Amino acid sequence: MTKYDKLVPRFLDYVKVETRSDENSTTIPSTHSQVEFAQKLAAELTAIGLENVRISAKSGYVFAELKSNLADDTGVKKVGFLAHMDTADFNATDVRPQIIENYDGKSDIKLDPAGAYVLSPAEFPSLKKYQGHTLITTDGSTLLGADDKAGVAEIITVMEYLVAHPEIKHGDIKIGIGPDEEIGTGSRQFDVTDFGADIAYTVDGGPLGELEYETFNGAQAKVKFIGKEVHPATAKGIMVNAIQLAMDFHALLPKDEVPEKTEGRQGFFHVLDMQGTVDQASLTYIIRDHDHQKFEQRKQLMQDITAELNEKLGQERVVLELKDQYYNMREVIEKDMTVVELAKQAMENLGITPEIYPVRGGTDGSTISFMGLPTPNIFAGGENMHARYEYVSKQVMEQAADVILEIIKLAATK
Repeated sequence: MTKYDKLVPRFLDYVKVETRSDENSTTIPSTHSQVEFAQKLAAELTAIGLENVRISAKSGYVFAELKSNLADDTGVKKVGFLAHMDTADFNATDVRPQIIENYDGKSDIKLDPAGAYVLSPAEFPSLKKYQGHTLITTDGSTLLGADDKAGVAEIITVMEYLVAHPEIKHGDIKIGIGPDEEIGTGSRQFDVTDFGADIAYTVDGGPLGELEYETFNGAQAKVKFIGKEVHPATAKGIMVNAIQLAMDFHALLPKDEVPEKTEGRQGFFHVLDMQGTVDQASLTYIIRDHDHQKFEQRKQLMQDITAELNEKLGQERVVLELKDQYYNMREVIEKDMTVVELAKQAMENLGITPEIYPVRGGTDGSTISFMGLPTPNIFAGGENMHARYEYVSKQVMEQAADVILEIIKLAATK
């Protein structure tokens, strides 16, 4: 038994509920499964004993509070913890997690009985650091959902622990579990005033020690190509092949500025989807860069390529739709590093080395920070997220819960 004996059972319960988001939806949340999961969480939070539990009609977030038990909380910051309920667009139906006790740090883990999918340290070196850990994996047919149901389980488990241990002094604590993070829309309707925190953390990071306050700037580009289909026997001078237009467009982007050839602060163009016939084709990209000026230059390059192709064609056959998704939260947080220093101190107090580096992605905290609530990201434990090779360590999840608890304790003394 540990002080978080309900953490893993809670996590296993959550991941078995399918909660994918849908970027083509126009509702908030984007899927009904998230609405149902939010209702489940709200009932659980009420049963635990949290106050002011509600589901925001505006954003779909589940909000709840644990009131201060300090005799005088003047000057004590109200701390918020956030996680997201949706999972990525990979099979998430009928998740069957597997538990590997006392992993030796070197053996292959066969996910499915046939051995078609194997977690191997040779391919995934991160496994080597988990010797002696209890690992939770998939069965190879689905993702796991540690992104971010590990964060959801950790936050709620700590709240339950605090309710059961009123001797632990704390200020006001706010929690929020939101929808649609994976499609970049969930935090756009987030209500900072309703949430009521002074500082906050998304518990949505990966391995032990992650503490992130610098993210990509992110945008999405959808490019439509309008062709003219005629019989190939009489096509000369008439046919316009939309597939070829799409290939021409892609060829004009820098070929080495892609995820598989970049690292650190290097930005990229990433083609996510391609569809096409001779008559009509489309490409979907995400654009990423830590540097805002370079981010704008990347978007401009796509606009320039679109204009160049249309000029050559003599008519508008390439249609570009650009949409900003989020911005680098460092621009906000570096003005007052208190929220980062608090998390850093909490980790160090627990013997955890903070791993601070620019994350090659974004979190809901990216958007929320620009709304006026500084919200860096701390680890939740997941590895290889978004697909069948995802796994998480029970021990790291417990350490993530410890960090949340330590932040709360430290904030009560400030």
